[in-house]
Amino acid sequence: MTMEGGVVEQRRERVEHVKKVGYAPKAIKKKRRGNKIQRCVKPKVPRALQELFVACRDVFKGPGSVPAPCDVNKLCKIIADIYYPVDDMKPEDVGLSNRLQKIFSAQDAAKGHLMEDGVKGSPIVTYTTIYKCSKFSLCLFFLPATAVIPLHNHPEMTVFSKLLLGTMHIKSYDLVDPVSSHDSPPHSQARLARLVADNDFTAPCDTSVLYPTTGGNIHEFTAITTCAVLDVLGPPYSKADGRDCSHYKEFPFSAFSNGENSVNEEEGDCYRWLKEIEVPENSQMDEIEYLGPQIDDK
Repeated sequence: MTMEGGVVEQRRERVEHVKKVGYAPKAIKKKRRGNKIQRCVKPKVPRALQELFVACRDVFKGPGSVPAPCDVNKLCKIIADIYYPVDDMKPEDVGLSNRLQKIFSAQDAAKGHLMEDGVKGSPIVTYTTIYKCSKFSLCLFFLPATAVIPLHNHPEMTVFSKLLLGTMHIKSYDLVDPVSSHDSPPHSQARLARLVADNDFTAPCDTSVLYPTTGGNIHEFTAITTCAVLDVLGPPYSKADGRDCSHYKEFPFSAFSNGENSVNEEEGDCYRWLKEIEVPENSQMDEIEYLGPQIDDK
């Protein structure tokens, strides 16, 4: 999965530095109450996230590189110990607004729910970036029930996704004949893809790992209940570096001529045709500032 919670270009990117938006360490203040002195101390970063950051710094080498199997196992082992809320870091600790929490609490929201802005459609996905540099990023995605992250890819990226909360349907594909982003065929051309996953997953579950051309690099998330997803992307999306997100529409195998593809009709149920499309309306996401404790990058 990947959450892949994955998919729009961050508006502000600071290479090799923590994205410190809307957070300022509080100075230590002394206040006497009786004979005791109280101190306002800067919140400590959750142990699990700090450990994950250190491992990512060692594992991800930058664009064009893929982590070795031993490094993949290392990250999966660390992520396996992360649950929701992360080390008791509750939604309000990462800057979730009251409005968003109310949306999350509406577990019985129906598809086609009339949103606050008056637009009828799927509930809006919200995300926050815990850390981002040129080599990797750590993000949390929050999906109200029935929310959708439509079919999209992760060009030249390795992505670790873990469902931290809720039940989600994940559908993912790999292109049969992957090519580099520089040699991509015309957008109007449908491409054959093999189905990797088409199942419901409930937290806690194993971390999914997708690679530049395998593991389900093109996937779609549909929240059955309120969901939270941790996404580790290496490297992160970067339009300037040719790693822009593309969206797709799927067609049944029988919709197009098989041509010279070595897939027979019996295998057709495991394959689809994917055609690149413009950014769909239901791909809209809201970014919220990460107001939680900052990772120590020293």
